[in-house]
Amino acid sequence: MVTQTFLESISYRTIGCIYEVYNNLGPGLLESVYQTCLIYELRSNDIQVIEFPHVPIIYKGKNLGGRFQPDLLVEGVLLLELKAVEHMIPLFNAQLLTYLKLSDKCKGLLVNFNTGKIRESIHSIVTPAFFELGK
Repeated sequence: MVTQTFLESISYRTIGCIYEVYNNLGPGLLESVYQTCLIYELRSNDIQVIEFPHVPIIYKGKNLGGRFQPDLLVEGVLLLELKAVEHMIPLFNAQLLTYLKLSDKCKGLLVNFNTGKIRESIHSIVTPAFFELGK
């Protein structure tokens, strides 16, 4: 069973891997480079990750048979949307929130690697379902 504590633990470990990739590469590369290196870093830390997972579209509790592909799915519960852009726009937050709702996941991280301060470029997004989970 997924709990808030489990999700926070996975998020914390994932953010550590994000810092490691950023500290080694810095800004200015393509998103695909960061994604490849982050996958390596996660797996090196015994964290399960799936690249471009085929996530079913869950609408009103029903699997509608379609699917979409977020960037990464960590430990089967945490969605990651990676960017390497000059400016973040509100659409990116909305995109991740919609991915969370359609996949029936309750937490995701939006990360922009093209920044001078990675700490300020990691955004945690949760759905109301997160607060219904046990501790």
